[in-house]
Amino acid sequence: MSGHQNLDVLIVGAGFSGVYQLHKLRKAGFSVKLFEAGSNLGGIWHWNCYPGARVDTDFSMYQLSLEELWRDWNWVEKYPGRQEIIKYFDYVDRKLGVSRDISFNTRVTSASFNTTTNRWSVFTDTGITVNPHFLILCTGFASKPLFPNIPGLDNFQGTVHHTSLWPQAGVDMAGKRVGIIGTGASGVQVIQEVGPIAAHLTVFQRTPNLALPMNQSLVDVATQTKMKEEMYPILFRRRFQTTIGFQYDHINRGASDLSPEERYLLFNDLWSKGGFHYIVGSCNDITSNEKVNAEMYAFWRKKVLERIRDPEMQRKLAPEKPPHPFGVKRHSLEQSYYEVFNQSNVALIDLNENPIIEVVPNGVKTRDGVVHEFDVLVLATGFDAVTGSISQIDIKGTDGVSIGDKWKKGLSTYLGMSVAGYPNMFFPYGPHGPTAFCNGPTCVELQGDWIIDCITYLRQHNYARIDPTQEASEDWVQRVTDLFSQGLYLHAKSWYTGANVPGKRIEALNFVGGLPLYTTLIQESARGGYAGFTLTPDTSIQAKL
Repeated sequence: MSGHQNLDVLIVGAGFSGVYQLHKLRKAGFSVKLFEAGSNLGGIWHWNCYPGARVDTDFSMYQLSLEELWRDWNWVEKYPGRQEIIKYFDYVDRKLGVSRDISFNTRVTSASFNTTTNRWSVFTDTGITVNPHFLILCTGFASKPLFPNIPGLDNFQGTVHHTSLWPQAGVDMAGKRVGIIGTGASGVQVIQEVGPIAAHLTVFQRTPNLALPMNQSLVDVATQTKMKEEMYPILFRRRFQTTIGFQYDHINRGASDLSPEERYLLFNDLWSKGGFHYIVGSCNDITSNEKVNAEMYAFWRKKVLERIRDPEMQRKLAPEKPPHPFGVKRHSLEQSYYEVFNQSNVALIDLNENPIIEVVPNGVKTRDGVVHEFDVLVLATGFDAVTGSISQIDIKGTDGVSIGDKWKKGLSTYLGMSVAGYPNMFFPYGPHGPTAFCNGPTCVELQGDWIIDCITYLRQHNYARIDPTQEASEDWVQRVTDLFSQGLYLHAKSWYTGANVPGKRIEALNFVGGLPLYTTLIQESARGGYAGFTLTPDTSIQAKL
């Protein structure tokens, strides 16, 4: 692709969302291309190739609902690993042929809107420039790595990698002295893989991860063949009826309405199912009722302590006092995480008690004066999540202000898919959407279909521009904030609020009202002729999108 191209739509990002929208927009007759910074499909799964990378959603929910895809595809594991997901994307490409309209190794660096032509000018690091009528940012919620601000990090003479920028060829850690900074999802997964093979592993923990049992298993072809006869379509429809887009949902009663015996039996049953059942399948007041929340933590702690032998490890990994309310930070799913800390070659350093002072050429120095020597240093320090994926691109709206600068004053969107002053731009699975509180494929299909329907409506009714109103945006921000404040979420330092990024404004970044409410709200706008937006007619001679 060279020169200036007047596309109908440019999509940025080739994960689930980008691939889905590219396929559907092509079928709808739009001229559309996709730019992807990586060398292949997969989005976050292309980049996150660290040891143990695995999805936390069971196979039936973690795929696109297009029958031409699921009919001939079979999964191997209940919770697929990164390699299996990459194979799935390769299969999707063979079926849908999406790669022919994708420019790989092409990173979008900036974009600006032309109010005369009602088109975007989009610039890339390869020199390619295009002028699409619509810009759809399928950049996900976790594409901007967050690096720790530790003095001397650049001086380390061993191997150092962030989990989200892991070398595609891998890193040999067998028999090595390994340090891992961070115990979020990627940290938990790397620890499980590296602990058994490293000569020595040191984990630096700021906040204990209240991880839940994955209950991993293999899935056979016969089971999936049977599911495809009737169950799959039912599951795919069911997703949109539940709070976070799974096949199961909260119980529509408060835990405080149950007797202590009922609560115990419920907790025990949910725990035995594994996955997110313990938190997602429980009562509807667990993240708002502090007493019930504390009881859930106590049950979790009892289960975890049974697996940890050393009292000091028990204190650090499952403290008597909860580090934060249960369920208000993203829970990781684990298989052998706690058993790793029973190994004699594994050490755990609580950074609240003994913080890192600096990185030295041969390792990490902590406040007690000890230099922990490493061959490999793993930075499992997460992301500037939700907003960072978009704000890292220099996108200027009608007033010439970069979206990153605009959001520094406070996040503002409408319907969690658009921003006032940035016309003809949409983003699924991003800020103020259900994003962190929704199964990925469910969310990208719901929002993706809405965006495609919207663009189709504009084409049919000869509109050249769509832009959210300031009033509608302010109302949406207030709604998101009010819903978020009903829970205990602000009692935790988490990427749900941007609190994990030094200097970032603390605010609600996600819509937590559940998928049914969110669906109702966005469809109300659509049925009202896209209420909350200003639609500008195309007065040009060639009145076509």
